[in-house]
Amino acid sequence: MRQQCLRKALMLVVLMASLTALHAEDGSRLWLRYPQFGKATIQGKQGKAAQILRQYYPGKSVTLDIDPTMDDNDGYRITEDKDGCYIIAHGDMGLLYGAFALLRGETGADAPFFKYRILNHWDNLDGSIERGYAGKSIFWNDDLTYDAQRLEQYAIANASIGINGTVLNNVNASPKMLSNAYLQKVKEMADIFRPWGIRVYLSVNFASPMALGKLKTADPLDPQVGKWWKTKANEIYQLIPDFGGFLVKANSEGQPGPFDYGRSHADGANMLADALSPHGGLVMWRSFVYGAKHKGEDRVMQAVSEFAELDGEFRPNVILQSKNGPLDFQPREPYAPIFDQMKKTPQMAELQITQEYLGQSKHLVYLAPMWKEFFSFVNPSRLVGIAGVANIGNDTNWCGHHFSQANWYAFGRLAWNPTLSSEQIASEWLSLTFGTSSTPQNGEAEAQSARWPLVKGRLLSVMLRSREACVDYMMPLGLHHIFKFDHHMGPEPDGFKANYPIEWCPVYYHKADSVGLGFDRSSTGTHASAQYRDPYCLLYDDITTCPEEYLLWFHHVPWDYRMSSGLTLWEELQRHYQRGVDEVNDFARVWNEVKPNIDPQRWQEVSERLQQQQRDAREWQQVCISYFSTFQQKKNKK
Repeated sequence: MRQQCLRKALMLVVLMASLTALHAEDGSRLWLRYPQFGKATIQGKQGKAAQILRQYYPGKSVTLDIDPTMDDNDGYRITEDKDGCYIIAHGDMGLLYGAFALLRGETGADAPFFKYRILNHWDNLDGSIERGYAGKSIFWNDDLTYDAQRLEQYAIANASIGINGTVLNNVNASPKMLSNAYLQKVKEMADIFRPWGIRVYLSVNFASPMALGKLKTADPLDPQVGKWWKTKANEIYQLIPDFGGFLVKANSEGQPGPFDYGRSHADGANMLADALSPHGGLVMWRSFVYGAKHKGEDRVMQAVSEFAELDGEFRPNVILQSKNGPLDFQPREPYAPIFDQMKKTPQMAELQITQEYLGQSKHLVYLAPMWKEFFSFVNPSRLVGIAGVANIGNDTNWCGHHFSQANWYAFGRLAWNPTLSSEQIASEWLSLTFGTSSTPQNGEAEAQSARWPLVKGRLLSVMLRSREACVDYMMPLGLHHIFKFDHHMGPEPDGFKANYPIEWCPVYYHKADSVGLGFDRSSTGTHASAQYRDPYCLLYDDITTCPEEYLLWFHHVPWDYRMSSGLTLWEELQRHYQRGVDEVNDFARVWNEVKPNIDPQRWQEVSERLQQQQRDAREWQQVCISYFSTFQQKKNKK
């Protein structure tokens, strides 16, 4: 039965290629580049699933059935017989997810692993996007207008990969977000998203009662403050009955929070949770905190220092949302030890889809391998949800770089099923995005279709190697946060600003001197290694057992230290930088060779970015090796 559906999917690929007009593609259709057949008969339950299948399904008949005895978990079951395909689910969303699965050629039963599969948009109300590299916000601008058709396309794309929630504004939130004018717009957006299973959430500023309610305090234990939030929650739910809840960044990087009044994170989160609880709303309280209560402590330790003692003190509708690593979305970090420490508090993992530290939509870096690495340490069963900092803007291709679309896609697929492999997800995305309707150069669609498996295999190799290449040409062997100040694009290992906290400066993180390189977080240093569970606390603490990919994260290593390759640290560092440059050069070579199988506009746009990636990789290599050599030479002079 599965083979019959897969054969239909392969037939769909050939049909799409043969139907393609001879014109460039701009990436606006993402992975949803289905031809509009419009001939399938859809029987049974009508709705968005029927709409999608009627428009795009290449077969003759699909029956959609509701089965109330199935689990109410967005799951579905797809079967097939001689009369057609059948999708069965508990409710409408299961049918819709099943419809998109059928278009991918899947059959059988499936259900999402995580209940909460949410995008976090760092969009500001003026239309700018913090860490956004694909144009302005699709939600906000100064005149409170938006493109409703664009928002529905966004909702459909999310539904196609199982995403079921979106936070519409930046975690560095403006209090204006909760004013009536903006809430009216949130209602309109929620109405657009609801049929596609997308629930809206908002980031809130903890001091909103002072900015909007004219209160003199935002103390979470002040009865007037709690009353203000309850009234505001009632107002929101009158407009949006299925509103999801609040995302909160408090007492970090200068944001207001409960510490301003001598209160704890639990005090602040619970006050908001009590306001939302009658309506079924959530509080997603971020654990990314530094610079408030534990000033001077190793920054990677501060989340555990602030939250571990509060485990079990949060309301049931509070979820602690923690970044995958303990620092800040670096190309490689060890997993965040807060996932080990909080055993009684529901947790969500926060991943960054937008490539703040990985080339910012100028570099081809496929992020699924990084996220799979995280899940190899943090069992997904310990999480109730997964959040992704979105890379979406109003650029025509949505994400700035055509291959950055793969990270949006991969986030959704892993949020649905974290056991999927990086290779499987990349293979799906390549077929849907490039393989289904590449422009034939000679009009022979069948010949091009026959070449596609080889082309896909080469592009798949590029995608699967790209994250490790990025680590190599930026910060190998556990180096971290040596980016140019503030915008985080390009190397600045000598970076130091006397008027900023030292933990914002690259020199603080690499600790290069005449002895060696790296940040000592072992028992002889800050002892951050002790925050990890067994066996990792011991493995990371010992320089002889610490995995080399984390070596300079946990240890200050002598320049002449012998690595597993037999090379010294200095020689190994140079080898990694060269390997990263060589890999990017190979990516450009592969892209040039597949040119006949890619439509001209997208080929050219990706080619230009690969050329920049080559230049940037060489810059990283040259700047870092030149800088670190000055310390290594001092070692030799001794």
